[in-house]
Amino acid sequence: MDRSQILEKLNDIFRDVLDNDTITMAEETTANDVEEWDSLNHIQLVVAIEKEFKLRFTSKEIQGWAKIGDLVSSIASKSVK
Repeated sequence: MDRSQILEKLNDIFRDVLDNDTITMAEETTANDVEEWDSLNHIQLVVAIEKEFKLRFTSKEIQGWAKIGDLVSSIASKSVK
């Protein structure tokens, strides 16, 4: 799965969890760019992402994400097997 495919799936997850069909995530997007993305929703997003991609993140990985591109890189590195 390439970065654009991962980003496309993430867009669907964010739209669903944040209940906002107008959200469009880019690699540069941060939590500060999305009004609905608060700490509670962050947990729900991580759970939904782990479920969709069938993987688990460590707390250290999650804390290291400054932008969506970092999340995409984490998913890509775990998906390569």
